Amino acid sequence: MHDNRLILVADHETPLRELSCGILQEAGYGVVVADTGGSALEIAVSLPVAAVLLDADMPDMTGLELCRRIRRLPQHHATPIIFVTGQDDYAGLSSAFAAGCDDFIRKPLNPIELKVRVEGHLMRTDYFQQLERTRRMLNQYLSRRTAEVVESVARTGILPPPEERQLAVLFTDIRGFTALSEETPPGQLFELISSALSVQVDQIHRYGGYVDKFGGDGVMAVFDGRDMVVQSCLCALEISKTSHQVIPAESQRLWQSGIGIHTGRVVIGNIGSPDHLDYSAIGSTVNLAARLCGQAQANSIVVSKAIRDAAANDPRMQFHLERKVDIRGIRDRVTVFDLIGSAPDAGPSAS
Repeated sequence: MHDNRLILVADHETPLRELSCGILQEAGYGVVVADTGGSALEIAVSLPVAAVLLDADMPDMTGLELCRRIRRLPQHHATPIIFVTGQDDYAGLSSAFAAGCDDFIRKPLNPIELKVRVEGHLMRTDYFQQLERTRRMLNQYLSRRTAEVVESVARTGILPPPEERQLAVLFTDIRGFTALSEETPPGQLFELISSALSVQVDQIHRYGGYVDKFGGDGVMAVFDGRDMVVQSCLCALEISKTSHQVIPAESQRLWQSGIGIHTGRVVIGNIGSPDHLDYSAIGSTVNLAARLCGQAQANSIVVSKAIRDAAANDPRMQFHLERKVDIRGIRDRVTVFDLIGSAPDAGPSAS
């Protein structure tokens, strides 16, 4: 049996249609039939058809046109379409493949050939769908940039070399996490963290950045492109404004984010061993952004002078409390500012 998967048999000749149905039903497939192109298309739209057995000569619509229309349906972009034809016209067969068919079987039908062809195509479709599900799941775990690199390596087999780039790097960290973890059951704590970080990730994506990595109760986000500094600042302001909204009122005092942002040159590439790689940005720019996050008080955003200089003319933000601070690992004192918004509900700017 084949889980009673549904095969659409579209053929205007009753004897051939009945023969195909009998072979497929004996093999354990469910079968639905159509004697016109229009009815076949309606079935393909409305029913979960797993494969299509298609006569090349339909009365109201050519087999080629029916094939093209079925293939254009989103649910059938990978559905096996097999032509049944008595033609020896190789040019016609070439047109059928160009229209989107996967295979052809010549008349008169051979029962073994039909069953083997259908089963083989369905096995390949199952494998393709499994890969697609795996790809979608991996994209939930990988950053956008990492996913792009993985797909490139899958196509070429070549790991991209490290490169130096100008980026804006944003770190967030939830204040009061230790106290919260001591008084909150683990399951509830995990749910609270997930809720808060989910809001942050949504804002990061909204403002054109991507998450490089999660750090327990915070994230490291990367912004690139022409407007990366402004976008990172607007993102930070939005996170500061909205991240607490998913937290129960009794936990508000323990759940406030500190944010740090810096911009500069970084080295971005694959880090790790041949068996386990991480595609990430490293360098002094990343380190300083993380240290600035450590300088931030609850519900505050601390930025470097490089950030202030690049975004100083944007009316949606203001920079206050210029000061020099000691940063661990940096010999000279670092000039920092507090970032606050000056225009409510400022959305993402056009990149």
